[in-house]
Amino acid sequence: MYIEHLSLQNFRNYARLEVSLPTGPILLHGANAQGKTSLLEAIYYLATSRSPYTTTDRQLINWNADHEVLAFAKIGAEVVSANRPLSRIEVTLVQEPGALNGSRLQKDIRVNGVPRRVMDLIGQINVVMFLPQDLVLVEGSPAERRRYMNVTLCQTDSVYCEALANFEKLLTQRNALLKRIGDGEARPDELGYWNEQLAQSAGVVIAGRQRLLRDLEVKARRVHRDLSGGNEDLELSYQPSFLPTANNTGQLSFDVIGLDLNRQLKPDDIATQYAATLEERRGEDIARGMTTIGPQRDELRLLVNGHDLGLYGSRGQARTAVMSLKLAELEWMRDVVGEWPILLLDEVIAELDAARRAYLLDRVSGAEQVLLTTTEPEIFTPEFLQKATRWHIHAGQIVTIQEGS
Repeated sequence: MYIEHLSLQNFRNYARLEVSLPTGPILLHGANAQGKTSLLEAIYYLATSRSPYTTTDRQLINWNADHEVLAFAKIGAEVVSANRPLSRIEVTLVQEPGALNGSRLQKDIRVNGVPRRVMDLIGQINVVMFLPQDLVLVEGSPAERRRYMNVTLCQTDSVYCEALANFEKLLTQRNALLKRIGDGEARPDELGYWNEQLAQSAGVVIAGRQRLLRDLEVKARRVHRDLSGGNEDLELSYQPSFLPTANNTGQLSFDVIGLDLNRQLKPDDIATQYAATLEERRGEDIARGMTTIGPQRDELRLLVNGHDLGLYGSRGQARTAVMSLKLAELEWMRDVVGEWPILLLDEVIAELDAARRAYLLDRVSGAEQVLLTTTEPEIFTPEFLQKATRWHIHAGQIVTIQEGS
């Protein structure tokens, strides 16, 4: 999979850009704040409908355009993949005047010229992104690790993505009902319908996360042993707030070490148990005015030799574990999709020592398209620079292009 052409208009510090992208490694170099990262951000946004750097789409609109009556940003790409010879994907963000809060942002998504939902956008492009900020997978909040699982799965599993969206919507509605019951404005028996609906979506989400982490752990463990010289074992510990069991007796649950490498619970089995647990916890949920158990409280922990890296690991161990996880994700996505995803590496190489840098570049060398940003092109080996396309980015412009030979 690769992007053949990228179009940007009023996106970040790009007023307008039309550029054809070659296959193979593309090295984007130049000073900070010139637009290197924005190119990667645009591709990631087209793949996932969200930015890895901001929580609000308004910040993606070029600040000069932001002062116009109808400020907008437009991102487009022509994508070639094994399954689809050529797809044209476009996202337009328009900031329209609003009566109440001053403005509102409209998002228009088109695939091959046909209007689509956000749900239909995700999966059109498959990407794996490496960032220095990926250390949040060890040091950050549980929400960061849930987000990682969701973004990874949604790119390859539309059923999971739909179930996740339904779960989040139903969870909001159930929590609102719980508060109304607590205030005496609704009856407790009204929860039955919402419990059943929520459980169906939760079953798909929990089963998907279990399957993902089971598969990732096998690959990440192998990479981590290479990086640590065979001295450390990496474990991905899935800790769902609701523990379904194989026989619904409290035995053989996810927290039994190694078991989930060999056994996968079906979504319907999980849903049945989750619905029953919601009913058992009805009183507590009403008292607290919120759903106290479910995928919205799931956790993922990274352990090395049995020790939780978030509590006891060094910075170096955390960086090695995250690199192992991301390389496992790369291999996993290639296996699931049937072709290499597009790789985006934003200032990651400078964070690594020479040995890990060489290991990473070797592992990604087979990918069809890799975009890397750096302020220090001299840290790359002459062999890599020889085969890479080098673009010098300055003030939102590609001012020099040097094709590798």
